[in-house]
Amino acid sequence: MGDLEVTTDGLAVPEGDGLDGRVALVTGGGSRDEGIGTGRAAAVLLARAGARVLVVDRDVDAADQTVEMVTAAGGEAASFAADVTSNDDCAAMVTEAMRRWGRLDVLDNNVGIGSRHRLLDETDERWDRLWRVNVHSMVLATRHAVSAMAASGDGGAVVNVSSISALRPRGLTAYSTTKGAVIALTKAAAVDCAPLGVRVNCVAPGPAYTPMVAAGGMSDEARERRRLSTPLGMEGNGWDVGQAVLFLASARARWITGQVLVVDGGVTLTAAARDL
Repeated sequence: MGDLEVTTDGLAVPEGDGLDGRVALVTGGGSRDEGIGTGRAAAVLLARAGARVLVVDRDVDAADQTVEMVTAAGGEAASFAADVTSNDDCAAMVTEAMRRWGRLDVLDNNVGIGSRHRLLDETDERWDRLWRVNVHSMVLATRHAVSAMAASGDGGAVVNVSSISALRPRGLTAYSTTKGAVIALTKAAAVDCAPLGVRVNCVAPGPAYTPMVAAGGMSDEARERRRLSTPLGMEGNGWDVGQAVLFLASARARWITGQVLVVDGGVTLTAAARDL
C-alpha cells in the first residue's frame, strides 16, 4: 500500500504517507458540537494526508460537521449515516465508498461506548449492548471492508480502537472485557487478512480528554488528576489518537500488523488505581 522509493542501497522505503488518492472509511467520525473526538481527528488527518474519507456516524449532522472541517482543510470527504451494529448498514457504507470513489483502502473502526460498572453491578442489557457496539460492530465493518480492499488488489489497512482498560483493568469489567476482545480480534484478523495484503492493527488510548469525556460532566479537579496521572504530565486529546491511527493506516507502517499501539502519555507504566 503506497508508492515506494528505491534508495541507493537498494532498499524500498515508503514515500510519504502513501495515502494520496486512497479512500478511507471512518466509523464514529462525528463528534459532539465542534469538539475533536478521536474519529473526527482521524478523519481530518487522513484527509490532510491525501485520502478521500467517508465519515460514518449514526448522527449524520455530526458527520457533516467533520466533512466541513475536512473541506476547510482542503481535503475531500462525504458523510454517511449508519448504525455499525447493523450488518446491512455496514454493507451499505462500504458500498457507498466504492460507488463514490471506486475503491477502499483504510478502515478506522472507531465506534465504542463505555460502562463504569463492576462485574456484580453490570446488567445483562448493558453487557449485551457493549458487546454489540464495541466488538460485533468491528467484526461486521471489517468483514465488508476487507472484501472491498481485496477486490482492489492493492491491499489495505484496518485500525481498531481499543483502550488501555484492556491492558490495565480497573473494575470496568464489561468495558475492559470488550476492549480486550478488540485486541484479540485485531491479532486474529491480522493473520486472516495478511494473505490479502491487508494489515490489521489497534490503537489503545489512555485518558484523553475528548468531547465524550467532557459530556460526562468531568470536574476541573478530576481532569487535572488525570493529567497528573501521566508520567509526561500532559493531557492527551483526540488529535493524539488520530495521529496514531494515521500512522498505522499509512505506508510508514507497511510492515506492521497485529500490533497494539498504546497512546496514553505513559499512564499504564505507573498508575494502577481506578480512574474515578
